[in-house]
Amino acid sequence: MKRREFITQLGGAAVTWPLAARAQQRERPQTFRRGNPPYRRGRVVLRILYSSLLLTGTMAMSAAAENAPGVTDSEIKIGQTMPYTGPGAWLSSIGLAEKAYMQMINDQGGINGRKINLISVDDGFLLWRTGMETRKLIEVEHVAFTFGSLGTPTQVSVAKYLNERKIPQLFIASGAYRWGNYKETPYTIGGLAPSYRLGARLYTRHILRQEPNPKICILHGDNDFGRDYTAGVRDVLGDKYAATVKEATYEFTDTSIDRQIIEFKVAGCNALIAVTLAPFSVQAIRKVNDLGWKPIFFMNSISVSVPVALQPAGLESSIGLLSSTSTKDPLDPAFENDSGMQGWRAWMSKYLPGEDVRRPSFVYGYNSAATLVQVLKQAGNDLSRENIMRQATNLRDLELPMLLPGIKVSTSPTDYYAVQQLQLMRFDGKRWVRFGDLVYDE
Repeated sequence: MKRREFITQLGGAAVTWPLAARAQQRERPQTFRRGNPPYRRGRVVLRILYSSLLLTGTMAMSAAAENAPGVTDSEIKIGQTMPYTGPGAWLSSIGLAEKAYMQMINDQGGINGRKINLISVDDGFLLWRTGMETRKLIEVEHVAFTFGSLGTPTQVSVAKYLNERKIPQLFIASGAYRWGNYKETPYTIGGLAPSYRLGARLYTRHILRQEPNPKICILHGDNDFGRDYTAGVRDVLGDKYAATVKEATYEFTDTSIDRQIIEFKVAGCNALIAVTLAPFSVQAIRKVNDLGWKPIFFMNSISVSVPVALQPAGLESSIGLLSSTSTKDPLDPAFENDSGMQGWRAWMSKYLPGEDVRRPSFVYGYNSAATLVQVLKQAGNDLSRENIMRQATNLRDLELPMLLPGIKVSTSPTDYYAVQQLQLMRFDGKRWVRFGDLVYDE
């Protein structure tokens, strides 16, 4: 086989010739051929190599800074699933608030000249529908990432899909403790609600201060929402949990929880933690009142809206009810002249006219959207998915206008819990009244 044919078969790759042939080459006298002399040919080769290196470097830099799908010079397209219908519809005002906030940002010129297009779709709080709508957002709408989608079970159902594709799943509207698991789901981070587990620890410590011989009853669903609360109580009680706590569960499809409440009273419980969504919360408040039972009564922080839960249950029946908060209450006279509250009221009046300002979900959505805007501002013109996630996990002492004074948003690559402070509050028949110190917990 001729040498040229041999080289051709190897695709032009460099070949190490036999030693004898190389020795024979060295014995030949050096001659000049027509065309460029050897030193010029060397310069040409160097120029080609240098140009190739520059091109390769430019391509690498371009790839590293490549913006996410859905990002153009004029737009950032973001996706969200929200239960606008179905049993979770009472929380969909979070999505309304977030869309309204983005509209305000767009009216101000957007972020670095880009308008925010938040595509918020209805999933009915159904797992199969959440999966279908999330895939449509990614594969059909080509959004850059998802933001503020609501629900623990619904978002668990799509977390693997998004993480395998390295698509940020930002600031989920859920306080589930699992959203802090940065090793298992590095592209998923929880939202502005302190973890349910933190709330349960706070409630338990208060009960122990008030009751020397506590018998704590916990009503919860057999899901992450409920298990986070039992885990928080166990964190405080340790090996005393079994002797101190009585649990009862309910199914999402149940029509009533009256039986469980009656059994708790008969069992002699002097403290009750109700881990229920709004419809069951109404039932729990009513039944406790009907029984004439007076336990230390904590309601989870999701279901404490005055117009959604307490008013239907009866404001008189709700007096003395306990919970916790991290946000400013529009009904709290302490914030009447607060600049953050005034700005929020002006925003509500312009972008959500006619909506009930007593609903804490509007405050939550406002804070959540403001946090995302900060992330996008920090990202600058590098709107790659990698950098968006990097900025979401590098928030440093961010102050938001509707968080309680002293509470700041902070995240890091190993700390995905954005807000970790709470304050207890008690309902006085008209509004929630905060008491005690601001509590911080890991």
